[in-house]
This record gives sequence, structure tokens and C-alpha cells, in this order.
Amino acid sequence: MSANSILTVAMALAVTSIGSTQAAAGGHSTNELVKKSEVEFIPLNPARGDKSPRSGRLWGDIRKDVPSGMLVTFIDGFQSPPHIHNITYRAVVITGAVHNDDPAAVKMWMGPGSFWTQPLGENHITAAKGKKTTIFLEILSGPYLVKPAKEAFDAGERPINIEAQNIMWLEAADTTWIKGDGPKLAYLWGKIAGKDKNGTFIKLPPGYSGKLNTTAPLMRVVTIQGTIKVGLSGGSDKQTLDPGSYIGSKGKASHQLSCASGDACILYLHTEGKYQLTSP
Repeated sequence: MSANSILTVAMALAVTSIGSTQAAAGGHSTNELVKKSEVEFIPLNPARGDKSPRSGRLWGDIRKDVPSGMLVTFIDGFQSPPHIHNITYRAVVITGAVHNDDPAAVKMWMGPGSFWTQPLGENHITAAKGKKTTIFLEILSGPYLVKPAKEAFDAGERPINIEAQNIMWLEAADTTWIKGDGPKLAYLWGKIAGKDKNGTFIKLPPGYSGKLNTTAPLMRVVTIQGTIKVGLSGGSDKQTLDPGSYIGSKGKASHQLSCASGDACILYLHTEGKYQLTSP
């Protein structure tokens, strides 16, 4: 079996995680929570032994035609062979640095908080540097497969590579999605009207406390930077979430958020519709 074939099989099996689902009081929303410490990681390519990237599921099932989100870790110096995917994915660097581009491209290292997309059918490589580089990777449909570069095709999509220092942050005065001094927002993809799917970053200053309110049919939140304390809508207990953790809700919800780090906290949000972050 070729290296790419082994990788494809391994990716299809990398779906294990531990999480919890709870219904909020009053039936307004259903919440999900997966802590980074609960995620089980499985080698993507067992044939590469300790050099293989490892994957852990946050939601979904990459073997099926459903939306899925996962964490992927790489060893320092990892570089994949040229390959393509059958679907488009979006990704965010949590720790370390990642290069993702055409095989002949000069390496452009993207650090923590960077965002990129990989269009289906496009030939590329992925490389990593830094101790235990970790990314969050999201697909809107599956299954997620890795195929040989010789099967490359142009589906009309173009990649996006935004290094963290080039993110355009908006203040509360620039958008209706956040209220109060301190928090910032960055639009990443999708449409911001009606119930259209969209992706955004929220940056919370150290010590910030507020509420994340939504009536969206679906909202997914992944912690990228900093330690977050969250009180899920309808719940009484607060959970402490490290980078790589996930919370989700369906329907009307109001989650309490606070940044418990000495540095800013950054969250990635995938929402079907709008939300609003409000300060006390």
C-alpha cells in the first residue's frame, strides 16, 4: 500500500474523542463541550511510526458526508508528500508553525492564530516546525480523503493564507456583533446576512468577562489562544478550557465567557447566522 493510501485509511479512522452533550434549561438550546484534555489522538499514518501526524475528533465523523472538526498535531520538521484532498478544508494554527502551499513554493510559516483554506483538488504539501505543532481543521462535508498529486484538478476555488499578524481586527464601533470596550472581531469566511454560514475570530483582553448570545441554529466555538472560563447557556457550573477545546450550541443560547489568561484569548466561531458578544 502506498504512503498516500495508508494516510487516507488512517485519516478515515481518526475519529475518536470524549465529550459531553447537555440540554439547557427551558429547552432553548442543546450544548456540547469537549475539553482538549479529553481528546484522544490517533496516528494518521501508522506506517510512519512516531513521525506520523496525530488526529483527535472534536465533532462529526470524517468518514461520512457530515461537517467535522478535529485537532491535528505534527512533530517538528514534518513534511507531507505532494497530495490533494477531495474536499475543501479550513484550518487555524494553535501552536507551532505551519506551511501549506504548492510543492514548489518558498515556505511561508504561519504561526499561532493564523488561518488558511485548502481547496479541493489542489496539489500541495503541508509542513510543520516547532515542538508539537497543533492545528484545528474543519470540513463542511466529507468523507475527508487524501489522494495522489497526479489526480489534481481545478475546482475553481483559490486558497487563503492569512498569517496571524495580518488579521484585520474590528473594534465594537466597527461591527454590531460585539458590544463594549475591549473585545475585537475578525471576519474570516462566509456571509454575514440571515442564517448563512460564516467563520470569525473573537479576541478577548485579559480579565474580560461577558456573554456570547445567539439565536443561530448552530454555533461552534474552538479555543485557539489563552485560557477561557465558560458557563454554558442554562447551566450553573463553569468550565475551564485550554486551547484546542470546543463548545457548541443549537438554537437560542447565552454563554458566559471570561478570559483567565495573562494574554489575550482568541476564539474561532463557526455560526449559521449572527451572534453578539456583550459586556456587563
